[in-house]
Amino acid sequence: MEKNSTAVTETQLAEQYRYMELVRNLITGRERFVFMQTFGCQQNEADSERLCGMAESMGYTVTGDPEQADLIIVNTCAVREHAELKTLSIAGQYKHIKEKNPDLIIGICGCMVSQEHRTLDIKNKYPYIDFLFGTFDNYRFPEILYKTLTSGKRILLGNEGEASIAEGLPVHRFSSFKAWVSIMYGCNNFCTYCIVPYVRGRERSRGREDILAEVETLAASGYREITLLGQNVNSYGRDTADGGKYDFADLLSDVCAVPGDFIVRFMTSHPKDVSKKLIETIAANHKMARQFHLPLQSGSNRVLRAMNRGYTAEDYFSTVSCLREKIPDISLSTDIIVGFPGETESEFEETLSMLERVQFDSIYSFIYSPRKGTKAAEMDCQISDSIKKERFSRLLDLQNRISYEKNLAYEGKIIEVLVEGISKTDKTKLTGRNERNRLVHFEGPESLAGEKVNIYVDKAETYALYGHICS
Repeated sequence: MEKNSTAVTETQLAEQYRYMELVRNLITGRERFVFMQTFGCQQNEADSERLCGMAESMGYTVTGDPEQADLIIVNTCAVREHAELKTLSIAGQYKHIKEKNPDLIIGICGCMVSQEHRTLDIKNKYPYIDFLFGTFDNYRFPEILYKTLTSGKRILLGNEGEASIAEGLPVHRFSSFKAWVSIMYGCNNFCTYCIVPYVRGRERSRGREDILAEVETLAASGYREITLLGQNVNSYGRDTADGGKYDFADLLSDVCAVPGDFIVRFMTSHPKDVSKKLIETIAANHKMARQFHLPLQSGSNRVLRAMNRGYTAEDYFSTVSCLREKIPDISLSTDIIVGFPGETESEFEETLSMLERVQFDSIYSFIYSPRKGTKAAEMDCQISDSIKKERFSRLLDLQNRISYEKNLAYEGKIIEVLVEGISKTDKTKLTGRNERNRLVHFEGPESLAGEKVNIYVDKAETYALYGHICS
C-alpha cells in the first residue's frame, strides 16, 4: 500500500518539531502544566493524546487540575448541539481561572471550531480564548502555541489548508493498558444529519506499515486492549493508490498477527460496507473481541433513504444474521436517532420493531439535533421536541428491558474482565469490561487496574453486572 498523498511532509513535520523546541526554550524556569478537556468521540480522545504528547515535548506536564494549568486546551465535538453548548459553558468557567491567573493560555480546537460560525462566535463573544484551530491543523499545534506566546495576539484559524495525515508525532497515552489507534480520518458518506464530513474532511487512510508499527509498540509495552478508529473503518484503503485491494479485513488480520496478549476492537463500522470477508476475518481471529458496533439509526426504509444511509432495514438484518451465523456469541450494539425530520409514528414503530427483532445488547440513542450546513437541518417537517422526547422515552423503555434480559443470562456465571480502575459511580468498587463490552462492578484493590480477573456475577442490572473476584 502506498502512502496517502495527503500526508504531512517530512519538512512540514520538522518545522513543527522546531517550534516544539522554541516553545520549550521559551517556558524554561519553572514547571509548566497543561490541562486537556476532551468532548466527543474516541477519535477526539486519540487526537487529545497527540496534542498532549506535543505539549509534553514542549516542556509541559499533563495535569488533571485546570486550576493548576498554565495551558488549557478544549478539544470539541460538533455532532450534537448539546455537546457544543456544554463546551461553551465549560469555556465560560475557565474565564474565572484566567481572571486569577492572567498568564494562563486557553485554546479551543476540534470539530466545533472547524465550523465557521462557531469560530466567529469565539472571536466575538469569548475574548479570553487565546487561540483556536480546526481538525485539519492539529499537527500545527506547536506553531500555533509559539505564535500565541510570542505575538501577544489571538490566533484564530478554524480549518485551514487541506485535511492531512501527520505521522511521527509524540503521544501521551492516558491509559497504560487500553489504547486508541487511528487507522483513517474523515468521511465520504454525507449522511444528511451529520456534520462530520464537513469538519473532518474526506477519507484519508494511514499506511499499513505506520499502523502496524504503532500496534507492535503498544503490544510490546503490554497494552491489553487496542481499538482501531475511523469514521467508517470499512472504507479503509479505498483512497489509496491500489484502490482498496488491501482492505480493512486484511489490516485486521495483520493486526491480529502482531505478537502479544491483547484483544482488538474497532469503531465505527458502516452497515452498507460490512463484507462477508470482514465477518469471516473476525470469526477466524481469537484476538478479535466478540463485540460489534453497527449503527442502524432507523428501522424505516424511507427514513434511511432520507438519511442517505445506503442500506435498507432488510440489508441490515441480513448483515446481523450473517454475524450471528459466523460468530454465535457476538455482542451487538447500535446507534439510533429519534425524531429525524418527517419521521412518522409508524416509522418510529418500525425502529422499535427492529430493536425487538435484532435484540441488541445495548444501544446509544440520540434525539435528532439539527446541524447547520447539513441537508437535514433544511428539511421541512421538523419534529417537535415534545414528540421527540416521548418517542425517546419509549425507545429507552424497550431497550432497557432487552438489555436487562440479556444481562440476566450472566447471573451465576464466571466471566473474564479487564479491570479499568475505580468505578466513577461507587468509589468503593472497581469497574471493568468483559470481551463483549459488558460493564462489571466488583470489590478489589486499585492495583488490579490493567489486569484481567475472573468475576463471579452475583447480580445483573440493566446497565451493568455486579459480582466478586474468584479464582
